[in-house]
Amino acid sequence: MKHQKVWSLWLVRAAAVFGLIGAGLGAHMAGSGGYQFRAIHAHILVVGWLSLFSWAAYYRLFFIRSKKIAALHVYTALIGTIGLTGGMWLEFLKPFPLPDIVTLLIYIIGGSILLLSFFLFLLTTFWIGEEEK
Repeated sequence: MKHQKVWSLWLVRAAAVFGLIGAGLGAHMAGSGGYQFRAIHAHILVVGWLSLFSWAAYYRLFFIRSKKIAALHVYTALIGTIGLTGGMWLEFLKPFPLPDIVTLLIYIIGGSILLLSFFLFLLTTFWIGEEEK
């Protein structure tokens, strides 16, 4: 179960970072009256804050018998969340003069990795067992 505590800590720390970024974007939009970040803000809070935090709690509450599936889930969760939300920012707001195909690929690949993460999470729910002694 030690590995699950480490994964939980990674996820909760990442959730805290995304929560702060999401709240900051919300405050910026409210203060400026400009809502160009609303889709990114929503995804950062729902995927970055809520999902990652929920998964952090899940790994503290349940023992997952398949360490490989659980580890892959955590890695894809972190990479996919960063890829999706970063890709959205690059694709929608174009802060850098990158080719459209590059920003689109970051967005699509990040989202695909995150979708894989949700599937892997589903699989982990079928490998819940008693904690190792």
